[in-house]
Amino acid sequence: MKEVTVEELLAKAEQPSKDALRLHPFYRGKIEVLPKCRIRDFNDFGVWYTPGVAAPCKKIHRDKEKAYEMTNKWNFVAVVSDGSRVLGLGDIGPEAGLPVMEGKALLYKYLGGVDAFPICLDTKDPEEIIKAVKWIQPTFGGINLEDIAHPKCFHILDTLRKEMEIPVWHDDQQGTACVTVAGLLNAVKIVGKKMGDIKVALIGAGAANIAIARLIVTAGVNPENIIAVDSKGILHKDRGDKMMLKTKYKEKWKLCETTNREGKRGDIKEAMEGADVVLSASRPGPGVIKKEWVAQMASDSIVFSSANPIPEIWPWEAKEAGARIVATGRSDFPNQVNNSLGFPGIFRGALDIRATKITDDMCIEAAKELAKVAADNGISEDYIIPTMDEWEVFPRVAVVVGTKGIEQGVARIKQPAKERFKIAEAIIKKAREEVQLLMKEGFIQDPDS
Repeated sequence: MKEVTVEELLAKAEQPSKDALRLHPFYRGKIEVLPKCRIRDFNDFGVWYTPGVAAPCKKIHRDKEKAYEMTNKWNFVAVVSDGSRVLGLGDIGPEAGLPVMEGKALLYKYLGGVDAFPICLDTKDPEEIIKAVKWIQPTFGGINLEDIAHPKCFHILDTLRKEMEIPVWHDDQQGTACVTVAGLLNAVKIVGKKMGDIKVALIGAGAANIAIARLIVTAGVNPENIIAVDSKGILHKDRGDKMMLKTKYKEKWKLCETTNREGKRGDIKEAMEGADVVLSASRPGPGVIKKEWVAQMASDSIVFSSANPIPEIWPWEAKEAGARIVATGRSDFPNQVNNSLGFPGIFRGALDIRATKITDDMCIEAAKELAKVAADNGISEDYIIPTMDEWEVFPRVAVVVGTKGIEQGVARIKQPAKERFKIAEAIIKKAREEVQLLMKEGFIQDPDS
């Protein structure tokens, strides 16, 4: 087998960006609206629009829950962003964030059979964002907050979860945390360590890693064995900026209080010394994490380098430095720990029970099922989590999420797990086959033909 050079790996890593710049203007967007009802002739419009449509309108007016039966509310999700923290690109604004939100909607449909719409808001005021999301609630069965800067993202999510009648989810928090836990469960198993014993370095203390910290603790990690690092260094109780953290970054201050039993000081280098696991969700690399720092980790170390579009350290560099298992957020390297494995199935499950919220316990069940799918297929150092093309992942996740939601009393409807699996499987299969049919018939054009 030919040995792959660093230059070839770098070229491979740069190719998706080159393809994106060619294909985005060709298609002029990634999603569109298509009818789902029959239209035999123009008389059918009398059923779907006036005068026939008045009858379901009146029924919903008497009982608004009927909207779930007579409209597509049961399957609508809004992907809401202000463009203030898009991928690793920062505050680039709502228009520049739109390609990401369209991509998210595409993944929702193809992987979860969910009809998602990008909603990019021209405001960065958290109270205005909260107001806007509340205003659109009647149309949607769920809300996906996306790429909203912290700390306001915590306030927005917490407020909406309390005050909305439908599930509100911040994928940069809950989604990232879910798939990270899934990958970590199997990675720890492969290296023969226990969740309760591992020392974890969290590189970055933004929305993603704060949520990751919460969920890995729920999954069994001892919070005292976590050392978190932000742009000013390791988090600890005696930080010079603790008054600011207490008032403006309360979630980060909670990490100061509950983690770092040893009272370590320093920066990324010091946080990684002797760590079993690095979970990095900071700024794009390469070079944010250095090879020599990986070399100072414990034996059989695990490195999750999750920044997009470029990981904090290239996976081959981490391996050369001694890491046994390396994961990134990219699909072109092994072990893609990416939100796309989580949110389509999680929302499928939540929508299928008409959930009022998505709880942390529902996320943990999703993470366990993701890990189990990989374990069923045979985990290895280069396969700790399923890939997106293993489409059985999504109905399986949907079922366990729905089951936990029913157990926790957040479901409007209750159906047996077997029935929900059949429903989810059929919806997802239909979504995938529709795309293939449109491509086959030429309605989705081939740019290279």
